[in-house]
Amino acid sequence: MAAILTLACGMLADAQAAATIVIVNLNAPGEGFNDPTPAQPVGGNNGATLGQQRLIAFQHAANIWGATLTSTVTIRVGASFMPLSCTADSAVLGSAGANDIFSDFPNAPRTGTWYPSALASKLAGTDQSAPTDPHIVARFNSRIGLFPDCLPGAGFYLGLDNQAGPQIDLIAVLLHELAHGLGFQTFTDSESGEQTLDIPSIWDYFLVDNQNNRSWVQMTNAERAASSVSGNALSWNGPNVMAAVPTVLAPVSVLRISGPAARNAAGNYDVGDASFGPPLGSTPVVGQLMQVIDPGNTTGQACTPLSANNALAVKNNIALVDRGTCTFSIKAKNVQDAGAIGMVVADNAPGDVTGMGGDDPTVVIPSVRITQQAGITLKQVLTRRSRTKSGVIASLGINTARLAGTDQQGRIRMYTPTEYSPGSTVSHYTTDAKPNQLMEPSINGDLSHEVTPPRDLTYPLLRDIGW
Repeated sequence: MAAILTLACGMLADAQAAATIVIVNLNAPGEGFNDPTPAQPVGGNNGATLGQQRLIAFQHAANIWGATLTSTVTIRVGASFMPLSCTADSAVLGSAGANDIFSDFPNAPRTGTWYPSALASKLAGTDQSAPTDPHIVARFNSRIGLFPDCLPGAGFYLGLDNQAGPQIDLIAVLLHELAHGLGFQTFTDSESGEQTLDIPSIWDYFLVDNQNNRSWVQMTNAERAASSVSGNALSWNGPNVMAAVPTVLAPVSVLRISGPAARNAAGNYDVGDASFGPPLGSTPVVGQLMQVIDPGNTTGQACTPLSANNALAVKNNIALVDRGTCTFSIKAKNVQDAGAIGMVVADNAPGDVTGMGGDDPTVVIPSVRITQQAGITLKQVLTRRSRTKSGVIASLGINTARLAGTDQQGRIRMYTPTEYSPGSTVSHYTTDAKPNQLMEPSINGDLSHEVTPPRDLTYPLLRDIGW
């Protein structure tokens, strides 16, 4: 028989904001939440075993959501830790979603519209699911960091204090996945554009093409499918998110190129921000752009300490390096050690601008990422340079006229990469947002445990769909 743990929900100042969350432990004895492996206290988590610490972390994340939401119907989460897909370099951290969807229930704000079971029950005021059925089903990877073929040396950080360092913050992962189960997802097939039983999801009313301002409910299947892989043409149009965007998102970062040798490369370039190092601010970091060149090659990846010639070139300048082979933070540390005051990473494949993940508290220079085409343009004008001067001036700063991750109307964009990504496309925010948001497709190391403004836009979206 599955064990049931009722989680006490911490209260916000507004006493009306509360929901009861019940975790249904779906693990067998000795596994997952019941793993008897001894564990030492960490970051306020005093569980004596690995299983207990996992359960305490889950409780902590549920407390955060329970104190934020309002519902008179208990929310049941069927949860387990089990082996999921992973390699030495990447892994599925977890997954969660609504167990059931409902339409045309009592008090439904919109008829003929799918709602996730937890939200449908809240709106109806009575449980729409069977008494023993969970509203949310969640699974998390039990192997991460514990086996050599599953992110060895990383592992979940089970502390409650948001001090994960180079590890993966389990609380952030739990908050993210629980949000999906609460309704941060569409039930329309993002790849084909087909609606479930030809009925739209409540989510689809707020997805809007930022080129023609048509919502997903106004589109054909083919049009929805095209917007899912549009790169940046899909935005969220909900009023609560719209109102919160200016208080949460920071100005977009920009690379400005000028100088006597810049020629046709002069101008502004969109960039992706790094999750490590200092954020760009109103006082730009300015220096000559100098390319790192690997011996016998036309590219430079800065994956090892720089040669004497490369170090001479980048010292007190901004280094241009190529993506590939090693992590972004390793590149930044190597050019920093050589004396660079900033780093620009040129992508090694076509595509739109995206951010750079990673974590290294010793990196103190700013870093940005540009497209492959932008890199080609810059390298062409850098072919005429001396060992210490290029005459191409790079300025790493911000554009105060635009917020990071937004469209021209100031709406946050959704994650719509040009290559469809199952489980990620559409049902996440763009990776261009700054600061990084909880509901981006990857868990970034700089996330807090907040789900509300002024730090995060997760709860405003849930409010848009009915919470």
